[in-house]
Amino acid sequence: MSVGYQIPKFQQFDRKGNPKHIAHFVETCENAGLRGDQLEKQLVRNLKENAFEWYTDLELEVIDSWKQLEVEFLNHFYNTRCVISMMELTNTKQPKEEPGINCINRWRALSLDCKYKLTKLYVVEMCTQGMHWELYYILQGIKLRMFA
Repeated sequence: MSVGYQIPKFQQFDRKGNPKHIAHFVETCENAGLRGDQLEKQLVRNLKENAFEWYTDLELEVIDSWKQLEVEFLNHFYNTRCVISMMELTNTKQPKEEPGINCINRWRALSLDCKYKLTKLYVVEMCTQGMHWELYYILQGIKLRMFA
């Protein structure tokens, strides 16, 4: 690394975000002069939770270059991403004992993998329709805007 180099700030990748994170990562690091092994070390610092576990579980002999690591990353996180249909979102209901916030978070996580672009208003309507009627009634009166 060159003298005065400052490590670029990245949002850590946890498997839930966009797998194209690596394209932004590579572009930023290469612009800063990082190559090969330096890219690998920097990538590891930007992984967390399941993504970091994936990296630590890799067998050393599988990865012999930065390019190989990049390919493995994309194969693992981009190709295995589950696509959620509108039917699945519509059928997602709040279990009896589940707190409302947990239901919202669970539903939102599913909606991020939906293959259709949904408006915020439509997302709120779909999510609240799967909630207990008492909570649904309260939320309808609040006019949620920043849910999605």
